[in-house]
Amino acid sequence: MQDKKENKNSTLENTTDFSDSKKDNQEEPKNNKSDEKETYSENQSLDNEDNENNIDETEKLIEEIEKLKEEKLRILAEMENLRKRSEKEKLDSIRYGSINLARDILSPGDNLVRALEAIPKDEKDSEKFKNLIDGLNMVQKEFSTILGKHGVNKIEAINTKFDHNLHQAMVELEDDKVDEGTVVQEMQSGYTMYDRLLRPSMVAVSKKPAKKDNSKKND
Repeated sequence: MQDKKENKNSTLENTTDFSDSKKDNQEEPKNNKSDEKETYSENQSLDNEDNENNIDETEKLIEEIEKLKEEKLRILAEMENLRKRSEKEKLDSIRYGSINLARDILSPGDNLVRALEAIPKDEKDSEKFKNLIDGLNMVQKEFSTILGKHGVNKIEAINTKFDHNLHQAMVELEDDKVDEGTVVQEMQSGYTMYDRLLRPSMVAVSKKPAKKDNSKKND
């Protein structure tokens, strides 16, 4: 009887051990699945970080490219402005390089005009001075033509509105036949060289006559 009890107990122990072993074996896959989930989660987290880092690097590269583009465009614009400025300076040096010479050469022209104006009217019609006067007029015409070839042109001032950019007022003259501020007389001709003022015209400008006070006459 005792042997049977021992065998029975031994059988129960073996059964218990087998159950425990079975439980252990059943629990092991669960732990493996949990580890796999943790590993997958870690890998996914690392992938997300890598993606974020790649996005940040891409954005930085795009910003850097945009900056380089802007800098290139700015440099190109500066070079274009420098080229245009150099061309303008070159053209100005060609056009206005002789401006001082042109200004000085106007004096002989002024003297020629004064000489023609100084000849008395009765002598202008005489045969004695006719050839001389014709010669001086030809010289004056050629002088004006040469000046025009070099961009020097006379300012037409008479009967024009006074312009302080072109005229220099020397005196005011009362004149009720023209509008106030009109150039009515020219003492010295003015000239321009292309679009620059070479010498202003010295002129007389009209003004309205002063109103007479008739009160004294009535008294």
